[in-house]
Amino acid sequence: MKLTEQHRVYWRSNLLLTFSLLSVWFLVSFVAGYYADELNRFTFMSFPLGFYIFAQGSQITFVILIGIYVLAMNHLDRKYQIGEKR
Repeated sequence: MKLTEQHRVYWRSNLLLTFSLLSVWFLVSFVAGYYADELNRFTFMSFPLGFYIFAQGSQITFVILIGIYVLAMNHLDRKYQIGEKR
């Protein structure tokens, strides 16, 4: 199957979205972990901030990222008329 220009633009948009969301995932999981000691100087809801980010904040962020991905991909599918026929 030969790819049309519409498919190429769709794929570029898909890669940009994936890269953006993975960048946020990296920041929340690895960068925040690297600075956990510095973050623990601050408190959030009476917990050290570094602990709170890993105990609650990162999981909440991951669920939000999944929701954003689903909504954005549905939008791209409709925009480029690519996807399943219903």
